[in-house]
Amino acid sequence: MFMPALIGGGLAGILAAVPFVNCLCCIWVIGGAMLAAFLLVKETPLQLSPGDGAIVGIFAGIIAAVVEFIVSIPFRAVENRLVQNMMERFSEYFDEMPSGWESFFEGGDWTASMGLSVFGLFITAVVFAALGALGGVLGIALFGRKPVVPVQEQGESVAPKDPGNSQP
Repeated sequence: MFMPALIGGGLAGILAAVPFVNCLCCIWVIGGAMLAAFLLVKETPLQLSPGDGAIVGIFAGIIAAVVEFIVSIPFRAVENRLVQNMMERFSEYFDEMPSGWESFFEGGDWTASMGLSVFGLFITAVVFAALGALGGVLGIALFGRKPVVPVQEQGESVAPKDPGNSQP
């Protein structure tokens, strides 16, 4: 169960971290959890329940949050520069900007302290786990094996295999 979650969550985390592609981060997490459920169905000969899909989806969502956090670190400097350029453009078109907005970017990496980053990772993990559970349930519903029901011919009656203590 862990390998499908690792593959689906890793792929979703990478896609959720890349700038401009990360606009669809919720879809990537749901899709990664569906991939994890698909891989779980392929490796398991048993019929799986929606609860199994939710569990593998939660694992995939948590893995996606950690991978997204690590992969997005190199992109933060680029994103900071884009935001700074955007704010400079806004200041050209607006007469009044909040006082001290220029000093907001002077500290270099304005994103956050380590504690705030860890808190953001925790919140992301909770949201991605919920989306992963949804994707896992959808994945089992779409890709799971259906139970085989015996087909009876017209006019034939199928007697129960173990009638138990039932007396007419």
